[in-house]
Amino acid sequence: MTATTAHQTTRDPVLGGQGPDDLEASAQLRKAAKRRGRVKSVFFHVFVLAVTVVILYPAVWMLMSSLKPTSDIIGNISLIPTDASFDNFAKALSGIGGVSFWTFFGNSLFLAVMSVIGITLSSTITSYAFARIDFPGRGIFFTLMIATLLLPFHVVIIPQYIMFNQLGMVNTFVPLLIGKFLAAEAFFVFLMVQFMRNLPRELDEAARIDGAGHIRIFRSIMLPLMKPPIMTASIFAFIWSWNDFFGPLLYLKKPDLYSLPIALRLYVDQTSVSDYGAQMAMAVLALLPVLVFFIIFQRFIVDGVATQGLKG
Repeated sequence: MTATTAHQTTRDPVLGGQGPDDLEASAQLRKAAKRRGRVKSVFFHVFVLAVTVVILYPAVWMLMSSLKPTSDIIGNISLIPTDASFDNFAKALSGIGGVSFWTFFGNSLFLAVMSVIGITLSSTITSYAFARIDFPGRGIFFTLMIATLLLPFHVVIIPQYIMFNQLGMVNTFVPLLIGKFLAAEAFFVFLMVQFMRNLPRELDEAARIDGAGHIRIFRSIMLPLMKPPIMTASIFAFIWSWNDFFGPLLYLKKPDLYSLPIALRLYVDQTSVSDYGAQMAMAVLALLPVLVFFIIFQRFIVDGVATQGLKG
């Protein structure tokens, strides 16, 4: 009886009946857990840093190469230029083949901006029809539109070129833009249809009770709510059009119609001499508008992804 009483007096009732040995063991377990957490955090950050270096290295190499002469780009493996200069940027801005850099830049900007306008206009109207209007064959037409995503672009290259050539549209921007204004980009239509289907039908019904038609509902109700997918589609449309190489290469034959991706190729094979320094400088200049455009509008992508999880 006395031993039991003495054992109980070694426990602190405020600490839940835990003795000194139990408290020490708990403290050691907490310290071990903290050490494991710190080790995992260090390994995670090291891994993320390594992946970031691998991803960003080509961009850093391109930037550093734009400050080197062509001989150093080919024969020197060092990332840091030994004799940095901006001569390559002066060559790039002066143009090539009698065409200035700003002509190439203007062509790319025109194609990108018109692609954004065409895709946003045609895709929003088409998506409203598929998502909000019941018409005969809607399911079949929507399925056929989605099926075009599985059709390789290379299958229709020759028929499209023959058609545009017979219409006299080669050497113009029409073949590169007409599909944007006709909702031929099924990916963007599908994106907006899925977003619009999550919007509550009660909005349409309330507007219809007040006498609004489809045009009024689309303009006053749907378009303001579709800001996130519209901005997302605009970002992708701008970047894809700006970086497009194959389309302009196929349909544009005059140097004064070339876009920046085609102009970059001119530095590689003109008179069998490659000016890699000027090419890297023009690549850096061509990358800047894309970065600026993405930085300004990238928050709308996050908003679009967040609202996709909201049901009406």
